[in-house]
Amino acid sequence: MREAPDPAIAWTNWRQLRDELFATHPQSALPVAERDDFAGLDYFDYEPAYRTTGDIVEAEPRGYEIAGSAGATFEFDLFATVDFELEGQAAELELYWLRGYGGGLFLPFADSTSGSETYGAGRYLFDIVKGADLGVDEQGRLILDFNFAYNPSCSYDPAWACPLATPPNRLDLRIAAGERHSG
Repeated sequence: MREAPDPAIAWTNWRQLRDELFATHPQSALPVAERDDFAGLDYFDYEPAYRTTGDIVEAEPRGYEIAGSAGATFEFDLFATVDFELEGQAAELELYWLRGYGGGLFLPFADSTSGSETYGAGRYLFDIVKGADLGVDEQGRLILDFNFAYNPSCSYDPAWACPLATPPNRLDLRIAAGERHSG
């Protein structure tokens, strides 16, 4: 996805791959009983305005237990924030490093669509364990394309335990991009 010359084409390919994985992969988040009738995930239309870049700012490292679904907690390390602008508003999100399960950058967030148009506990923008990141641009700024925001597995099946959006990562913005949630 990083190498695609057109982000909208990369997004279309990403959606097709996600739908295929949800429908056929043995470890799909979609319960087996729902796979035969699965017609694809629901997304907002691709909107270039929700693709931006941000400056990574080192933060005082500290351990962080992130609340998860089903009462689980997950251990992360806060290591940086990313400062960016979206729809003319300055915003900041905390960046976490997952201590277990392969490690990696993790960026959950919630916005004003959470609970109405998107999953109430938030969505993910980065989860490097799952290969969900777009890298940096030529100036070393982190690429944030909210069109690629997706729901955690627990939003489809409560048998999954997922870390949820942290209080500092709840934005006072409406991000009508990425995956929707119908239930």
